[in-house]
Amino acid sequence: MIHLKSAHEIEKIRESCRIVVECLRLAKEMVRPGLRIVDLDLSIENLIKSHGAKPAFKGYRGFPGSACLSVDDVVVHGIPKKDDVLKEGQIIGVDVGVYKNGFYGDSAITLPVGAVAKETEKLLKVTCESLYKGIGQAEVGNRVHDISAAVQKHVESNGYSVVRELVGHGIGRNLHEDPQVPNFGIKGTGARLKAGMVFCIEPMVNMGTYEVYTKADNWTVCTS
Repeated sequence: MIHLKSAHEIEKIRESCRIVVECLRLAKEMVRPGLRIVDLDLSIENLIKSHGAKPAFKGYRGFPGSACLSVDDVVVHGIPKKDDVLKEGQIIGVDVGVYKNGFYGDSAITLPVGAVAKETEKLLKVTCESLYKGIGQAEVGNRVHDISAAVQKHVESNGYSVVRELVGHGIGRNLHEDPQVPNFGIKGTGARLKAGMVFCIEPMVNMGTYEVYTKADNWTVCTS
């Protein structure tokens, strides 16, 4: 069931999202070759707590980190580990969730570690562009899959694939709410978009096949 939010509820979600944005800016400042991933995770946790908020992911279904930190072929849900150190040429996905005053915020960014290959730069560029293609379809009266189709079209026209097993989602009093927002779909289908809907558009883009697999830790999702 899709819950339409009031102006008051939306402002509370925005409050949590502002903290998320601060965390992503911090990550952009910190990410460099030689950085221990656990240090990034701890810095994000401390920043969230400094706002009187809680890391939404820590303890969620047993997840051990405050942020999902996903390097290279890890698509999502990377677990921060003490022995993992960033290296020149890698990329890291930084996914942050915040819970404050009864409402959640959630967003992610993928960052280059130092200088990266041209093909990697293009992957990051196309993924970011696909997000804004999706946002451009998020208008009252459109359908959820108008967003999905816009993301898919831009990604695939550039020779990449969109992950199909993982989707964007509604957000509010719960971290994951309806509607699901896939990164693929048929334009003109899906739930009708109405004023008061709040959801996360989350393009996940692979260089090769769209297929993924989950490691034995039941969290880390990697490209196949």
